[in-house]
Amino acid sequence: MNLLLISEDILSDSKKFAYAGQDPFDSLNSKFFDVFPRLKKGLFGLAWIQLNKRSTVNLRPILGVPKKRNPKGIGLFILGLLEDYSRTKQELYLTEAIALGNWLLTQQSDAVVWQHACWGYHFDWNARAFFVPKGKPNVITTIYVAKALFALGKVTKDERYTLPALDAAHFIVKTLHTKDDGREFFAYIPGETAFVHNASLWGAAWVGFVANETNKAEYKAMALNVARQSVKEQGEDGSWVYGSRHHHQFVDGFHTGYNLEALHVLRTALAVDEFDHAISKGLTYYKKHLFEEDGTAKYYNTNRYPLDMHCVSQAIFTLLKVGNTADEITLVEKIISKSIDNLYMPEKKHFMYQKHKNFSNKINYIRWTQAWVYYSFAYFNNVKSEQGS
Repeated sequence: MNLLLISEDILSDSKKFAYAGQDPFDSLNSKFFDVFPRLKKGLFGLAWIQLNKRSTVNLRPILGVPKKRNPKGIGLFILGLLEDYSRTKQELYLTEAIALGNWLLTQQSDAVVWQHACWGYHFDWNARAFFVPKGKPNVITTIYVAKALFALGKVTKDERYTLPALDAAHFIVKTLHTKDDGREFFAYIPGETAFVHNASLWGAAWVGFVANETNKAEYKAMALNVARQSVKEQGEDGSWVYGSRHHHQFVDGFHTGYNLEALHVLRTALAVDEFDHAISKGLTYYKKHLFEEDGTAKYYNTNRYPLDMHCVSQAIFTLLKVGNTADEITLVEKIISKSIDNLYMPEKKHFMYQKHKNFSNKINYIRWTQAWVYYSFAYFNNVKSEQGS
């Protein structure tokens, strides 16, 4: 199917609803908790999130969970719009990106509390290890918003976007830099000591990127030290488990792709070669164990299910940015084609959330699925356009 058309359909459908939608983890936004707020925390809140996340029937309209914009999702849409603007030179893409960028500037987490630019999710989030209230910043949302604003600022030559993007590195360094249990890393959220590779490596990547932009030697040193921690804990076969805790001992596709892309961003920004071997070893593992011969993007190294466009979208970025050989371009084309066969719903003009072995979850999640697909397809279309020219 025509990727340009699919990409445009996803953008058009998302724009129709002002980029507001639902999320696998947003169910604590239910009006039920306006009456019983204390139940958000603990086992009840965790079970409530998991019920809604796993249900193939969208219970949110019944439970009073509104559709809302997600800052990370908006960042992804901006990055996709800028790819389409680069490819077509049509002002409508840039105009839309500017409007969304202006909205992101209004969504920063409390500056009085955090001192520097940072962003969080639009919902309370109850995980096994912690409870995160809506708006509390996390490293991944902050970085994808910062990447989007920085890219927008470069295109528009407007420091209103680039300055908060650069300032986000100060938040990461001053609030998330952690030394615990013999490790040095960037935490996922303030005050949390769980070590997660993709969060720490993306923190290092952005701090290193800003160190290069602003010539901050101490930031460069910190970014390199943090990245070395994850490289030291890479498996002999090139894999990374998700993190350090007992329930983090799994290897999956999109987090592995995150790690590789982050390391690539860092080595490029700081012009270092010390991570080349780790990246090469990791990329070899990634291609061998997280994709099938026909192009199916597996979720786990030991299990293809659930099929999920998050894995596909990250594969596009990882294989084209980190690798970008002719073989990897061919693999990306197979991955995209197979994902359309498996997960695209042409009558609805968007992708389903997940397909399991015996059932599918067809709920439309804008941040988790559509925003990622739009950005990754726009990026792929731009790469192919540049190759053609």
